[in-house]
Amino acid sequence: MSAIRWTAVCLLFLTSLMRAQNLAHPPLTSAEIRTELFGLKSLEENPALFLDQDSTIVVGEKKSTGLAALYSLLLPGMGEVYTGSFSSSGKYFLLAEGILWLTYAAFDVYANSLRDDARTFSATYAGVNLAGKNDQFFVDVGNFNSVDEYNRKKLQDRQPEKLYDPAAGYGWQWDSDASRKTFDARRVSAEQMYNNQKFVIAAVLVNHLASAINAGRAAVVHNSAIDAALRDVEFGARVLGGVENPHGIMVTVQKGF
Repeated sequence: MSAIRWTAVCLLFLTSLMRAQNLAHPPLTSAEIRTELFGLKSLEENPALFLDQDSTIVVGEKKSTGLAALYSLLLPGMGEVYTGSFSSSGKYFLLAEGILWLTYAAFDVYANSLRDDARTFSATYAGVNLAGKNDQFFVDVGNFNSVDEYNRKKLQDRQPEKLYDPAAGYGWQWDSDASRKTFDARRVSAEQMYNNQKFVIAAVLVNHLASAINAGRAAVVHNSAIDAALRDVEFGARVLGGVENPHGIMVTVQKGF
């Protein structure tokens, strides 16, 4: 097993000793110590070891796999922010989430436009009263040339509960069969757009699940990196200048691979 010894910095032992020996070098800042000791400038570069503001060597924080997955189930990309992997993968899940919802909204606007256009067409060419009518009524309007034709069919099928009362505003009479077919084609197109929204919702759910799995995996990788970085790490220190004439401490960190 080989070992890499990181050269440590000289930490001035005591301020009083510094003054007594007229040392000209000021104490290093925590950022300078981090750079000299580990060659790092931030925790993101090494999740295992870093120096805090007091120049104390501490261990990076492990991440909860379950919490990372839960965050991304709520909002894709959020779990990756938690595990520090947003820039590498989380941003794509968040971007996909935005695109999917924009697609859903576009389908909704287009479907509403098609539906309203079809219903206005039926009012113009079949005399349909649009107020208070449900979707099934317009399905029937598209399948029958008149309310009388529809009612006769329901009586033949022994379904009197489905009859429409023309006097209550549920009558219609198409001016031609071609107009009825035009209306029905537009109505079906609107329904197809509404059905497309269901596929978008399914894609949104898949995106949430995929992001949750990815965030959980990122947490595992993060924690494994910490375990690997701390494995076989040894810390050492010695007094510079000897015990009788100390003028600093040499700190060393040794990691085996």
